[in-house]
Amino acid sequence: MIKRIFVSFLLSLSLSALYAQLPKVYNEDINPLTQIDEALKKAQSADHFVICQVGGNWCSWCLRFADFIQKDTTISKVISDNFEYIHVNYPRRGAAKDLMQRLNNPGRFGYPVFVVLDAKGQVLHIQDSSFLEEGEGYDPKKVLRFFNAWTPQAVKGEE
Repeated sequence: MIKRIFVSFLLSLSLSALYAQLPKVYNEDINPLTQIDEALKKAQSADHFVICQVGGNWCSWCLRFADFIQKDTTISKVISDNFEYIHVNYPRRGAAKDLMQRLNNPGRFGYPVFVVLDAKGQVLHIQDSSFLEEGEGYDPKKVLRFFNAWTPQAVKGEE
């Protein structure tokens, strides 16, 4: 029994060290509302939607997801072809009331949470990331299905 607990402890310590090495993708120095406005301008000119990955550098699952979608070429292509994808920093300490109100309070699902905005800034969908998980990571089929279901063409019925 003690051996099993020790092995579990070492495994979790190893995973924590691995995820601590992931690049930090959330810019903590910019105003997230301004970040969203800038992404919307780009989305309008490219006929894209905006996906806000809300979370922070404090969130290992947030960093895992960012790393996961960058490394999966099929998923990254769907994203680049259809979305302005931004990492919206949610500070664990401090007020983010305006941000949460603008995005229809997505934090109720935990982090990361994904908010799909149309090019006008209307919230179309809030995705709880736990439905995309599998084991200690993410399921490529579930993630691809999520992104494909929320492309501008899919939402407009053009696919």
